[in-house]
Amino acid sequence: MRVCIVASKYNEQFADALVDNTVAELSELMPQTRVDIIRVPGAFEIPVTVANVLDRGEHLPACVIALGVIVKGATSHADMIGNSITLSLQEMAVRYKLPIIHEVLLVEDEKQAYARCIGSNLNRGREAARIAASMVDIFHEIERSMPRVISRT
Repeated sequence: MRVCIVASKYNEQFADALVDNTVAELSELMPQTRVDIIRVPGAFEIPVTVANVLDRGEHLPACVIALGVIVKGATSHADMIGNSITLSLQEMAVRYKLPIIHEVLLVEDEKQAYARCIGSNLNRGREAARIAASMVDIFHEIERSMPRVISRT
């Protein structure tokens, strides 16, 4: 089984911590799983990269995890980027019927970023891995108990 992480490099200290915590938790929860990591320049590039991964045909991962950190500034730019990413990832998840875990964080400041990426109480990287493991299990159970019927029309 494969899980693909698409993560932003921007806000490097926090993004790297998200990736590290996600991988560490995945290795505990899903030890036999191959984890592919794709790093992109910023959060805005995450959806197009996820779309490229999902366009690979029959070799899709069981789950995609999107990771990044957007720190709000004085303008509405961060909100626009965050909304765009959210809508894009949700649309792809529904279209491809594949779990896409959205942990591209939109935070007010570096203190919030630290708490969610590096700290242990609200660690969104570990949370992303737990959600991914749960969704992979759910999708496998759906496939097992309700297999697709191929139409003969």
